[in-house]
Amino acid sequence: MDFWISIGSTYSYLTVMRIEQAATDAGVALRWRPFNVRDIMVSQNNIPFRDKPVKTAYMWRDMERRAMTHGLPISVPAPYPLTYLPLANQVALVGLREGWGVDYITQTYKRWFVDGEPAGAEPNLSASLSALGVDAPAAIAAAHSDEVVDLLAAQTQIAMDIGVFGSPSFVIGPEVFWGDDRLEDALAWAKTRA
Repeated sequence: MDFWISIGSTYSYLTVMRIEQAATDAGVALRWRPFNVRDIMVSQNNIPFRDKPVKTAYMWRDMERRAMTHGLPISVPAPYPLTYLPLANQVALVGLREGWGVDYITQTYKRWFVDGEPAGAEPNLSASLSALGVDAPAAIAAAHSDEVVDLLAAQTQIAMDIGVFGSPSFVIGPEVFWGDDRLEDALAWAKTRA
């Protein structure tokens, strides 16, 4: 199952913190696919919380309730939207190539939703990398490279081409499941189609 994740999506916190165990329990192989959800949302004129204070307040309360259900720590409202969303996802791509990407995504989401430090910005960025024993300046420099910038753009285009419009999304063959509340449905589908 492909897990399309864009660091910058609020509800993705709930998925990031539990998807590895859920996939293991279901016996489903998982592939993390970072992309830039903001580019897709802008291209589709789908900005869900801009100038919508009632909907935004609902989102934060809904996330609190869902976090309680899953036994996850959370402190909301968290800083949102993220200024450095592309960089956060570029670092994730570097990390996936080097073997620490999943841990970085998890660490940066914890610092964002528990400690209130925006992902992709300091101190979250360097602290998340350092906590994993990663050379933060080297990883950040690699994330700024033309190769990784182009890779994020390519991943985002692939996501758009297969019908991903939000994060988190789970893709099994031609089927797209969107939203943290669809994780279990996606895993069940993947398990029966394996």
